[in-house]
Amino acid sequence: MIDWLCRIFLHYAPEIKFSTEEIQAYEQLALNVTDEGLIEYDLPYAKFRYLTYVSLKGLYVFHGSNHTGIRIFEPRKQTLYNGQWTKAVFAASDPHWPMFYAIFNRSRLKGNFRNGCIRGQKQNYHFYSLNQSTISNDPWTEGMVYFLPRQSFTAPKPRGISFDEWLCHEPVAPIAKLKVCPEDCYYFNKIAVHNDGESLIKTWLLYKARTRTTPTEGEH
Repeated sequence: MIDWLCRIFLHYAPEIKFSTEEIQAYEQLALNVTDEGLIEYDLPYAKFRYLTYVSLKGLYVFHGSNHTGIRIFEPRKQTLYNGQWTKAVFAASDPHWPMFYAIFNRSRLKGNFRNGCIRGQKQNYHFYSLNQSTISNDPWTEGMVYFLPRQSFTAPKPRGISFDEWLCHEPVAPIAKLKVCPEDCYYFNKIAVHNDGESLIKTWLLYKARTRTTPTEGEH
């Protein structure tokens, strides 16, 4: 039931097929990392494809930030998707969600923004919406997607609507990082605009209609 509703109202993660040449290029990229852990990306493939490939290995979760020099992530008090408070480092196994946080300049936020990655039975579903005041304030920037060790994090419990929120309650150091800009984000042209004061349920119901575009690579 939840998957059916999400498919109607949200965008699902792209289905990507990797060529042998592409896989070989990604494997070689692991050797192209600076002493600071920065991946020096010089490949002709979109960065979201590379991050998707890395995520399928199951070794990492990802965290997106405007701050490009984080050496240690410290647990912070913040709320889960259901409003419950926790003190933790947040990450996601689906790299598309952290990419949004990497390119979204929170200092330009005016009012509220709504986003998430919902875990389905077979695939994930995404939604991203900013209010008009924020969109008018040029909220985009370059940022960093950090690779964090998955074994340090606890996976979300599969019950009801489950967001892809992985938690670590201890300080954790990133293993690597990749610089990204708005054009690298698969969902950049699928960010909706909602009215100031609009209800959350209305934003959800209208999200897909507001972001209908020509299908991009990997979407059916």
